[in-house]
Amino acid sequence: MNTRERDLLVLVKDEFVSEQFMEQELEQLNEMLFHYETIDKFCMVHEMFDIDKYKTIDRLQLMKLLMRKKELKPFQFICNKN
Repeated sequence: MNTRERDLLVLVKDEFVSEQFMEQELEQLNEMLFHYETIDKFCMVHEMFDIDKYKTIDRLQLMKLLMRKKELKPFQFICNKN
């Protein structure tokens, strides 16, 4: 699998875990993250607050356009819906 470089912190209770087991776990995590780290998923779980206009933007297409911009305007904030 061709994955990009990333830092993952994996906490394991068992200190006697083999190197092969950890490699397999990391490969599975990378594969799972590869499928979920998309612009569609990101825009579904975030919204933008525009404080100047007193608006909340959460429409998928509009969020995609905003995410592709290099910089947001002042007083525009992207927040997780959680």
